[in-house]
Amino acid sequence: LNPRAPPSLPGTEAGRRASQRAMEDEEMERKVPQYLHRKGFRLTELALQEERNRLSTTSLSDVSLSRPDNDPARYYDGYNKLRSWAYNSLDQYKDWKLRVLYPAFIHCFMDLVSEGHTLEARAFFLKFREDHELMHSRDLQKLEGTLSPLHLEEMDLARSLRENKFRIKLCEYSYELLLQYLQKTQALVMLGIINERIIFEVSAGQPSLISDDADVVALVGTSKDLAKQINQKEVHWGLLEDSVEERMEKALSDSDRAEGESKDADAEDNNKKKSSEGGKQGGPLNKKLKKDKLVGATGKNTKSETSMISAAPRVKPELTLPATPVEVEQSILEDLRNRAQLNNLALLSVSFYTFLNTHNGLNCSSISNDGSLVVGGFSDSSVKVWDMAKIGQPAKTFSSQGENGSSQDERLSSTSEGKRPYTLFQGHSGPVYSAAFSPFGDFLLSSSSDSTIRLWTTKLNANLVCYKGHNYWDVQFSPVSHYFASASHDRTARIWSMDKIQPLRIMAGHLADVDCVQWHVNCNYIATGSSDKTVRLWDVQTGECIRMFIGHRSMVLSLAMSPDGRYMASGDEDGTIMMWDLSTGSCVSPLAGHNSCVWSLAFSCEGALLASGSADCTVKLWDVASSTKALKMDDTKAGSTNRLRLLKALPTKSTPVYNLRFSRRNLLFASGALSL
Repeated sequence: LNPRAPPSLPGTEAGRRASQRAMEDEEMERKVPQYLHRKGFRLTELALQEERNRLSTTSLSDVSLSRPDNDPARYYDGYNKLRSWAYNSLDQYKDWKLRVLYPAFIHCFMDLVSEGHTLEARAFFLKFREDHELMHSRDLQKLEGTLSPLHLEEMDLARSLRENKFRIKLCEYSYELLLQYLQKTQALVMLGIINERIIFEVSAGQPSLISDDADVVALVGTSKDLAKQINQKEVHWGLLEDSVEERMEKALSDSDRAEGESKDADAEDNNKKKSSEGGKQGGPLNKKLKKDKLVGATGKNTKSETSMISAAPRVKPELTLPATPVEVEQSILEDLRNRAQLNNLALLSVSFYTFLNTHNGLNCSSISNDGSLVVGGFSDSSVKVWDMAKIGQPAKTFSSQGENGSSQDERLSSTSEGKRPYTLFQGHSGPVYSAAFSPFGDFLLSSSSDSTIRLWTTKLNANLVCYKGHNYWDVQFSPVSHYFASASHDRTARIWSMDKIQPLRIMAGHLADVDCVQWHVNCNYIATGSSDKTVRLWDVQTGECIRMFIGHRSMVLSLAMSPDGRYMASGDEDGTIMMWDLSTGSCVSPLAGHNSCVWSLAFSCEGALLASGSADCTVKLWDVASSTKALKMDDTKAGSTNRLRLLKALPTKSTPVYNLRFSRRNLLFASGALSL
């Protein structure tokens, strides 16, 4: 053959000969199976058919492999075929197969960007974005602006996605179907992404409807056992030994018991006197006395059943705790005497404080323990404190407190005589994102984007200390008031004491911003919620992470600890609330609580109820006592779930709920800014 000879064209003699040979070959291939079938050579016919199939598959693979390695179309073709395979599956298996699509979509897009195919990556993203908009809208918004390999290196989310793996839960049969599809289609691009980027947890048994477990698709570290290894560490979740509340409750129970015994003795003496004098009058009096005793006993039983605190273990403090003043102990004792016992039959009262005319300038708010003071942090760097005792009084002068501690009297900038008086604290040079009162209301902390935390005194209306460090999203006092914790944009949380300007501990480990922080009731631990969709528990003495809670699908915005210290609730941007068992590190109650961001969570004093406040303008009350009681009775294994029951939803007119707080008397305070 002459290698330089031109190819045979259809109109030439050589072309006609080639076409004739091809027709003869096709006729021969058709007649041979007919001959074998007519002669009864069944095995030979099957062997011939298998050989033809093998040759056909090999030729198709050669065609697919002939595509250049840098051809961007291979990502589009591979993902489109995988998507069609998943969506065309039976409904029984479709929900399980669809879980693979999001990791494949994300990494196809990022691989296209990293290889420099910007236009193709953009077209791919817009083509298939709608498939994942419902569950991953926030991540898609961040990735939408990724246009170059440099963006992938600079963006925290992209770096986290490329450095870590997805963990996906699949039923055994769906996993086998996926393997068969990858083997049959020889989809090398998808096979490489799945092998490198996904870890499968295969569960035995038949597939069921899609689980509402938030952990079915989760981003974990490169080590599969990272979270499990951390969660094996021991956590002492009990209450402090000889705490103020414990001493006060013991003193209160002793005084109530002595008072009850004296009343019973007096009633019996009076009853004996009247029964000896009156004859028939003794019958109804005896019945009334028995009824009073029955009511008293029932009340005590209700109190013991609803209280989670009495059964909690006691632990020793790891921090040096300050002494409690006598007047504070007397105040706590008085509050405990007047505490309302709440349960699913006896719901609480709510006092809601609404900010008016804030013009979208209010960033945060907080309420003191007794509800007497309300603070707001504003975008103009100001901090304002309202005294509820002065609400409705005629407008007078208010105190404006500067950074240097000097105060000046200024007339309220309003012609209305009913203007609410407030104390203005000035000192920050950036928007104020968090404010918190001390447990006894004598101090106030405010954190700002100016990289400072300021400590104010509410008695002198003065700025005492300025703590400098990082950009702060949240700040919270410890239950004993002397220590406080901060959460920051630099992915760390810090422990501070009021008498030192440098942090005592720095907790590092989150992959994105730390958005919220919460102290444990025994002051030995703090919890942090992050934009990396995880919650972590830290030991304040060592600064070590001892629990990692994985399950949220969006950034974690709020945290709350139960009064006995065993459970923790967390709320995220999607409106999901999850309750965790600190002793095991498992989620005990996941629920879709709200339609928007959950900005605040609070447990009632005895732990029977959980209140949640959201940007959807509602406060919701959840039954915690029934859920935790069933959990303890069943002695369930780690990972099993139990639903929290919604007791009541309390909608506001048009006020997103910024903050919730239970007083020591079990009155729920809430605050928010009216949005029109």
